[in-house]
Amino acid sequence: MTVVTDRAAPQPKPDFEPQDKSKADLVVFAIVVGAPILAVFAAVPFAWGWGLGWTDLAIAGVFYVVSGLGVTVGYHRYFTHGSFKANRPLKIALGIAGSLSLEMSVLDWVAAHRKHHKFSDKDGDPHSPWRFGPGFKSMCKGLLYAHIGWLFESERVNRAKYAPDLMKDPDVMKLHRAFPALAITSLLLPAILGGLITWSWQGAVTAFFWGTVIRIGLLHHVTWSINSICHVFGEEVFESRDKSRNVWWLAIPSFGESWHNLHHSDPTCARHGALKGQIDLSAGLIRWFEKAGWARDVRWPTPERLAAKRIA
Repeated sequence: MTVVTDRAAPQPKPDFEPQDKSKADLVVFAIVVGAPILAVFAAVPFAWGWGLGWTDLAIAGVFYVVSGLGVTVGYHRYFTHGSFKANRPLKIALGIAGSLSLEMSVLDWVAAHRKHHKFSDKDGDPHSPWRFGPGFKSMCKGLLYAHIGWLFESERVNRAKYAPDLMKDPDVMKLHRAFPALAITSLLLPAILGGLITWSWQGAVTAFFWGTVIRIGLLHHVTWSINSICHVFGEEVFESRDKSRNVWWLAIPSFGESWHNLHHSDPTCARHGALKGQIDLSAGLIRWFEKAGWARDVRWPTPERLAAKRIA
């Protein structure tokens, strides 16, 4: 007997939000992306003799480490992949630290990255360098797109489809709504600290240049290099269904993210640099959180699991 029901079958959620990024969003992206590049060209004459001091280096270094680890440990390994469980204060602190990077709100960052893993280096990947095919010209175009071009696409990855768990988390939604305020804080706080520490306008200006402009630009390009360089160049040690690679010279500035091959082979693993000699500062911080009792159920790699995934 056929049962008739008025209830329609649930429709699959689209990959993108119904509302595209606004022109204001794209303009802000252009400023954030372009200003650091221009600043790098100005850095040497600007710093010569008077424009760089220990205060500037300390402020830039602290903000780079805090915001960078906020992305790698917080946005990536915790919020996106659930490599460990965090208590509520740590969760909020990681969300704030990641927001200081100006790499999208935690909700948008996670949605985009989960979509990347679902379609890695295939149609649907938001930033695969292989989207235009092999060959020198196609790869040059693909690397540029994966590194920076994808940020200017007007479509926004559907949050409800790729991050429904985070949309149910009140703390995450508060962080998402607070992202503009946190971004402004990240932009202005280095200058404020520089001015107060040196008690001078010059100290505020140089701290803004190094602690905001250069720091954000460097962190962004290191992060984007994982999307571009680490999917084309480097060593493949573990089996994966994409073209993820390990790039050793990015390990320190990326806090271990450039051991990208194991990450794509075992995305929920808390340590990306699991082999001898592979420095993974993000995993070291997670280990410290675990010992402090702030993190639990950490998904550390085991010799058996690594051996099963090694390329013979």
